[in-house]
Amino acid sequence: MAKTVADMTAEELRKLVGSAVEQKIMELLGDPDAGLVLHENVRKRLLRQKQAVAKGERGEPLDAVVGRLNLS
Repeated sequence: MAKTVADMTAEELRKLVGSAVEQKIMELLGDPDAGLVLHENVRKRLLRQKQAVAKGERGEPLDAVVGRLNLS
């Protein structure tokens, strides 16, 4: 059963509007990378980086960056 806007929480409405805006932007602008070729060496490097981050070997926690840059 569909909800009406009156039955939605503020958070549900925010997500709905955000989703609709994102969808419309994608319709208007499309994917800027569509049709581009991802070279094999770049793909492999990205996969290695992704695995390193998953293992905790790369990256820095956001709290550490905020503290280091005095952003808090």
